[in-house]
Amino acid sequence: MGLEASKNNFTAAILVHSLQKKEEENLSFGLAFIDLSTGEFFVTEFSNYETLLDEIVRVSPAEVVAPKKIEVTLPLIKKDLPSLELLEDYLFDPTGACEHLSTHFKVHSLDGFGVEELPIGMIAAGGLLHYITLHLRRDVSHLRTLRPYHYHNHLIIDATTQSHLELVTSRAGRGMTLLGTLDRTKTPMGSRMLREWIVRPLSHVISITERLDLVALLLDQPLLLGDLREELSGIRDMERSLSRLSQNSANARDLASLSSSLGRIPHLKKIGARLLSAATSDVPLFQNLVDQLHTLDPLYEKLVSALVEEPPATIKEGGMIREGFDQNLDELRLGASDGKKWIAALQEQEIQRTGIKSLKVRFNAVFGYFIEVTSSNLAHVPADYIRKQTTANGERFVTPELKEMEGKILGAEERSKALELALFQLLRGAVLDSVSKIQETASAAGRLDVFSSFAETARLYGYTRPEIDTSTIFSISEGRHPVIDQQLREKSFVPNDALLDGDGDRMAIITGPNMAGKSTYLKQCALLTILAQMGSYVPAKRMHLGIVDRLFTRVGASDDLSRGQSTFMVEMHETAKILHHATSKSLVLLDEIGRGTATFDGLSLAWSVAEHLYDFIKARTMFATHYHELPDLARTRPGIKNLNVAVRERNEEIVFLHKIVPGAADRSYGIAVARLAGLPYSVIERAQEILINLEKAELNAEGRPQLASHSIPQRRTSRKQVVEEGPTLFD
Repeated sequence: MGLEASKNNFTAAILVHSLQKKEEENLSFGLAFIDLSTGEFFVTEFSNYETLLDEIVRVSPAEVVAPKKIEVTLPLIKKDLPSLELLEDYLFDPTGACEHLSTHFKVHSLDGFGVEELPIGMIAAGGLLHYITLHLRRDVSHLRTLRPYHYHNHLIIDATTQSHLELVTSRAGRGMTLLGTLDRTKTPMGSRMLREWIVRPLSHVISITERLDLVALLLDQPLLLGDLREELSGIRDMERSLSRLSQNSANARDLASLSSSLGRIPHLKKIGARLLSAATSDVPLFQNLVDQLHTLDPLYEKLVSALVEEPPATIKEGGMIREGFDQNLDELRLGASDGKKWIAALQEQEIQRTGIKSLKVRFNAVFGYFIEVTSSNLAHVPADYIRKQTTANGERFVTPELKEMEGKILGAEERSKALELALFQLLRGAVLDSVSKIQETASAAGRLDVFSSFAETARLYGYTRPEIDTSTIFSISEGRHPVIDQQLREKSFVPNDALLDGDGDRMAIITGPNMAGKSTYLKQCALLTILAQMGSYVPAKRMHLGIVDRLFTRVGASDDLSRGQSTFMVEMHETAKILHHATSKSLVLLDEIGRGTATFDGLSLAWSVAEHLYDFIKARTMFATHYHELPDLARTRPGIKNLNVAVRERNEEIVFLHKIVPGAADRSYGIAVARLAGLPYSVIERAQEILINLEKAELNAEGRPQLASHSIPQRRTSRKQVVEEGPTLFD
């Protein structure tokens, strides 16, 4: 089965290093991953095990390896990574690993790659390269650079949040993912890069602004944008063709694919120059990408003059090289062709000489050329025929002249095929001489493809440029869920606003019935954040975003039977992770905390979690709930506001307006939803009666919510104390 063009095929290695400081043991984690099919090689480090696991989910490698000794430090790692393959420890020897990298890249020091701050990652990288070259025996000559990156330079989206938001995968199909919604790329490189950018957005204002400037340039010139996308559509998978050529597993079609792609590069550069000349201000990122497109005219012309229009799938049977490219090859082909004409003439001659009209001169790979005569005509066979083989229907013969010509024909064909193979290898060598420039060109084309996809999506669906800064503002005017907005065909999506500010209203409690759109609203806010920090325009009238360092969602319910965890335990683990890792720069989106246990327990947990997020973490938070008591929290803190999903009641029926409005819902409408689901009328009627019995006044004599009262001595701790003191739910 071939590789998926829109997805990388990584092999990863992980390494853990223990450093004893005073009485504490600090762990550092190195991660390296290689895609041999594209020539990409990355390395990074983490100080947290959970973050390492999240990154492995993001990278989604086909294979993960580690030294055997990792189980000593992390006894449960095989449980967390069931497919992990443990290798001999010597592969990850620090000295040997770094020497292996230096030898491969032909350098005295690796400092030129900017990896000075990643010593554990470098050992993982060296061990991975050692494993691939010596154990898998794969050619890695096309790995020409090592790309370090730091996790904190990107918006951190953990594995749980990736899953909740259905960024790149969904049970409902690719069309219901953010990737499927945004992917209007024209090249395989662009499609793979888009996937990468979705799960790893940026977190630096300058870098994001540079991307937005480039998208703005493309949007301002729609005709040139169309020309750019037209040229990109003719560029094939340069990275994987180059990889196959490097590993000696390619055929002439890979050369033809590269040739076709290189032929588009001069046109791309011309369009790039026209776009730059039309720009009203400098767009350095676009200029850099245009500069990285290398035309390589001599190589392109050589490939075009050498290869036929549609090369065969094999390289050993000839038919790859165009007539006129090599004189010796042309002469061999002429000899073989003349010989076959002689064979055709021989058949006519022998029919006339023998009178056997059904006589045939045939060929097969075992017996070569022979004269075939049916049994009924054997009496007319001349005396100079030499019997070669008896068949069910007749006899096969040869003559001295036929054998002599066979040698000439087959000799010419074999020499022709051998010469074509040699010429193919020369062309392959010419390509590999330019491997670095081709890789840079492919990467630049892929980036241009992603930006053109951003611009095309913005043009088609009316996306606008977000304002990005380092404030704590999260403001959206008339925002739309990007996936659902494109899926709706007969009616338009109902837009909604959002406003949070870490220095003002930093928490919103959202109430309303099931099916009204609370979860959609939360996911919409998360997806617009990802889009903005990717450098894309967003489906909103306006958006002002203060950079988010980590994005957390707790949406939906699921169990983890493989770990023996109930739905509620999974919910609590995910909530604990948020409370341990969120910061004041994070965006936290919670849905139905505490619903998996008894009502009083769940409500108490939800209230306490909300208080902790507001008082100690101070993260921008949206908290959707069915506990209609939770909005009373706004009475206790000035920076909490209530929102609800508007519902219209008509003749005991409810109509969902999908509009977020100020204030708390006066009730949960659960019984009304149950009526819509078809529960028997008697059950609905009795439920109404029970609800009336349960509803009581919930404020104390001072007008404050009873839930805000303290019946046990208060013990508030800092986040650092919470982490240091144990055990906790997260443990």
